Amino acid sequence: MARPEMAALAIFLVLVVLFSFLNARFFTTGNMTVYLQPIPELAIVAIGMTILIIAGEFDLSVGSVFGLSPMVTVLLMQAGWPVAAAILVGLMVAAAIGVANGLMTLRLKIPSFIATLGMLFMARSMAVVLAGGFPPIFPRELDVSWLVGRLDLGIVTPRASLLYMIAIALALGFVLRRMDFGHWIYATGGQPQAARDMGIKTDRVKMACFVLCATLAGFAGIIQSFRVKVIVPNLGTGLEMQAIAAAVIGGVALTGGVGSILGAIVGTLLIAVIENILVLSGVNANWFMFAVGAMIVIAVVLNTQTRLKAESMKGA
Repeated sequence: MARPEMAALAIFLVLVVLFSFLNARFFTTGNMTVYLQPIPELAIVAIGMTILIIAGEFDLSVGSVFGLSPMVTVLLMQAGWPVAAAILVGLMVAAAIGVANGLMTLRLKIPSFIATLGMLFMARSMAVVLAGGFPPIFPRELDVSWLVGRLDLGIVTPRASLLYMIAIALALGFVLRRMDFGHWIYATGGQPQAARDMGIKTDRVKMACFVLCATLAGFAGIIQSFRVKVIVPNLGTGLEMQAIAAAVIGGVALTGGVGSILGAIVGTLLIAVIENILVLSGVNANWFMFAVGAMIVIAVVLNTQTRLKAESMKGA
């Protein structure tokens, strides 16, 4: 009962079962393919955000990094760089922004909310300047099947990026739950003084989480730009709020020390299914943010009540 992602998972299952009876188009092959298409990008960003929040910090710049990293990658490819080298540099730019966020937060003692808010504007500005007023043209002849090609699973045909998302989730889930570094992340966010007393280098742990969060955001941006074969400076605008929403709906505690990779995935699936239901129902798209906001409140209330009940049962 104390698993923080259970409330969101229950809401997700109820919505899926209920709407599959109410709308015959919901469980069709075409709709499921459309539904799964954007999930890897948001889920990868939400996973990085979840780990950083567990460590006790925020990153509001992920949406801008999501746009800047593929901008650098595509410009380098246009300049004749090999694809692998261009992607590597794009990821290094994202990681460098993570380092800058970490230094501002940990060395200059600027709250991460403020430091990354500033970086949100700086990174977005860099993407606009690099575009030079004319977004670069994505090389249409480029083979991107290894990253975003269709997977023929019979019933649905999701993108190959879904496999990358699953691999990242499994690897980081293993790190969080089974490795010392994962335990240090929980201790750093949940009991920072106790963690320092135990000899854990909490600043180094947070710095690693900043870099990981930014790098994952850059990778997700590259996936999306390769999927749509378009790169524009405003790619990922507002994504930071969706990533935080997915993390919170998935049970992460904004005070740090609580959360899971599964919760980030469930939160992402829930946000995507809400959007899908609104589209299929013909509801005005402007109600999407209202629905996400309501879902955050409901999930937090359910998580809090479930946690309190679990604690009372342990004490009984």
